[in-house]
Amino acid sequence: MLWTRWLVLLLCWGATSGEQQADERDQAPAGVRADSRRQRSPPPVEPLDFGFVPAAVYDTHAYYEPGSIGILFHMVHAFLYVVQPNSFPKDLIVKVIQQNMGGIKIEEWRKVCWIHYEAGFIVCATLGIAFVVLVPIIATCFCVCRCCENCGGEMHQRQRKNADCHRGFFTASLIAISVFIILGVLIAYAANHNVSTQIRSTRRLINTNMRDLKTFANNTPAQVEYLTAQYTTAKNKVLSDLDNIGPLLGGRIHSQLEKEVVPSLDTALRMAGAMRETKEALETVNTSLEVLQDGMGKLQASVTGERASLSNTLSDPACTNGAVSPTCNTIRSTLSQLGVNADYSKLPDVSHALVNINTILRTDLSNIVQKGYASFNDTPKLVKEQTKNIVSVKGMLDKIGTEITSFSKMFPVEASLANFTTFLNERQKAIESFYPQIDQMDFYRWIGCVAVLCMVVLVLAFNVLGLLCGTCGYDKQATPTTRGCLSNTGGNLLMAGVGFSFIFAWVLMAIVTSLFVAGGNIEKMICEPLANRQLFKIIDTPFLVHPEKKNFLPGMLFQNPNIDLTLGSMYRECYENNGLYHALQLETMFNINSFLNRTVYNRDLAKVFEGVQVDLQNVTLLEQAGRDNLINFANSGIGQIDYDAYLTEVNKGVTLVDLLSFATDLEAQADQLPRGALENALRGHASSIRLIHREQVVPMEQAMSTLSQSIKKLQRTSNDLPVKVTNILSAIDAAEYLITHNASHVVKQVQDKHSSLVGYFRQYTEWVKNSLTAEVAQCKPISNIVDSMEIVACSFIIDSVNTFWFGLGGCCILLIPSIIISVKLAKYYRRMDTEDVFEDGQENWN
Repeated sequence: MLWTRWLVLLLCWGATSGEQQADERDQAPAGVRADSRRQRSPPPVEPLDFGFVPAAVYDTHAYYEPGSIGILFHMVHAFLYVVQPNSFPKDLIVKVIQQNMGGIKIEEWRKVCWIHYEAGFIVCATLGIAFVVLVPIIATCFCVCRCCENCGGEMHQRQRKNADCHRGFFTASLIAISVFIILGVLIAYAANHNVSTQIRSTRRLINTNMRDLKTFANNTPAQVEYLTAQYTTAKNKVLSDLDNIGPLLGGRIHSQLEKEVVPSLDTALRMAGAMRETKEALETVNTSLEVLQDGMGKLQASVTGERASLSNTLSDPACTNGAVSPTCNTIRSTLSQLGVNADYSKLPDVSHALVNINTILRTDLSNIVQKGYASFNDTPKLVKEQTKNIVSVKGMLDKIGTEITSFSKMFPVEASLANFTTFLNERQKAIESFYPQIDQMDFYRWIGCVAVLCMVVLVLAFNVLGLLCGTCGYDKQATPTTRGCLSNTGGNLLMAGVGFSFIFAWVLMAIVTSLFVAGGNIEKMICEPLANRQLFKIIDTPFLVHPEKKNFLPGMLFQNPNIDLTLGSMYRECYENNGLYHALQLETMFNINSFLNRTVYNRDLAKVFEGVQVDLQNVTLLEQAGRDNLINFANSGIGQIDYDAYLTEVNKGVTLVDLLSFATDLEAQADQLPRGALENALRGHASSIRLIHREQVVPMEQAMSTLSQSIKKLQRTSNDLPVKVTNILSAIDAAEYLITHNASHVVKQVQDKHSSLVGYFRQYTEWVKNSLTAEVAQCKPISNIVDSMEIVACSFIIDSVNTFWFGLGGCCILLIPSIIISVKLAKYYRRMDTEDVFEDGQENWN
């Protein structure tokens, strides 16, 4: 087992760093773990590609499908279940082993085991022994009786009316029995032949199992070497990131701080845009107000003049005519509607606020905020300048690689596995040297079984020949004393079959009983518990062999019975083709922490990061000029503008009445007048009014719309403007405080959880642990050996042996009715010495 321990030691190193880093992950604060999930920039640790561990391909397929003979196997299993339906006495066997038979009385053992468990076998074996003993005795008595002309020995056949029915019944019965005996012979022969056939398959299983063990031994060093070599992948990635330590560490610091910094700068930048929009709105208000005030004076003059002119027209004598007078009066009543509605001369001036805004905009707040962005975004560069000492990690990584390589070479695993391969070759040659002897022994076994079956075949031959000769030579017209030679020969052959049955039956039954007791108990006590793994449970019972030794398997392999390793768990792991490291729970054998304490590269790496001091005092988000600019904007006076007065005037119409509607109504009134000068004059006034609307009212309405939009925008901007500015400055102050005072805390968070350098090693160690569990030294050959032994011993041999005695035993049992019926039937075929004679001299044998 020395090579196994060396292999174990080599496999152990792969899990050395994984457990330490897992502990560090568990000890990280929950808040830090939550922050890592919320990171936006830079992206998470890049996954490393370690490739695939060189896989071992195993050839053994430890699975047996018996084919058509499997039906016979199932029949035998069903028969054995009827003979012994009790469950496997695991608890009793464990108790016997633990107490070494000292604490259990013989009477109790017989009662519990032999009566309750072996009752079926005892009954069947007793019947078999009785058969073996009684058949020779019965045969002797039968011969003596027949010599005394009893038991059918008298050569005289009495006349009976139903003689033909009896002969037909006996003939059919003997034929049926012979058919069943033939089936039993065929079953036994098939089982006999199956043993020889499967012995040749055993060689294939042995060869493939040996080849798989060699593959296991040859591939394991290469797999372990591959695990060791992949440390270079993680190391190279770390070295690559060390060359970019500024973007790495600084980027993560930037990522943590930007959640507070960027929103405050964004708000200040939006306020700078609001200043420019305020200036544009004030300029628009100022311009629109001048346009409206100037236009309103002109409009007032135009409307007043047009109203006076229309009044003069309506004063014409023609309007006094009785038919025209109502129309003129109607028009005259609407003259008061011709006038302006809004008065923009009383609106307050915004020039003072505009002057203040222009003064404020002389300071470019956007540029100041952009400087704040630039200062904050220079964090990776600043961190890089302050973390130049971290490059010392490079030498540390090379040292770690050297220690890992040295540790992997501490044990001569390759030499041990080479010796193991040599041992396998020698064992295989030794096994192959027995192949000729096995073949010879199997040939003798085959001949012996065929010879045993020939005994039954000989009896069958006499029975079949007797039936053929007797049936073919039987003459209904012949009397018992005049029967032909062929019929008499048939009767003699049947009696010869009876004689050989008596000679062979007890021998055959002795063979059947011996095979039944041995094969049946092996099936129920070994094969069946092995198939349902009850044997594993017995072996895995704690404190089975010694009250101070808990587990048998680790005590045998590692001299440490307290390891929680069982044969069943090992078999399951190997059956699933997991690694030997995981299957044998080798992590419990070695102090992984001792290796970690020697390498401690994780702790040293953490110390390097802990020594990193990042000073962000020089990061300024908003200069004093920007702060003054925001305060001046809040005090610029846009909050004191009377927006309600503006909106009240803007919401009024330019004129008291819609001039277009007034002109349209005027034309409608003119249409009611007779054609003439008055009608034309009214139409001329309507055209003048439309011209006034088009040239003066429409531009004023556009200016009013522009003024309304600008006023509303100014109102929204000025709403709680001092509070907004105060909030912006508070947010910037808080962000600057976080940068200057809490940067070290953020750096600590990055050191504890977000360091991609540690993350690369974590990936490597996790990959090593997973590879050791599932890919390195896959122990499928071990479970294949167990399965192959079960297939050879139970499926190939025991099932065939049990099927052989099952078929042969059926033949032996059927020989008893065959003897009785043959004796009865021979009476109808043999030539008798005397016969029954009636007084009238007539005989009737039909």
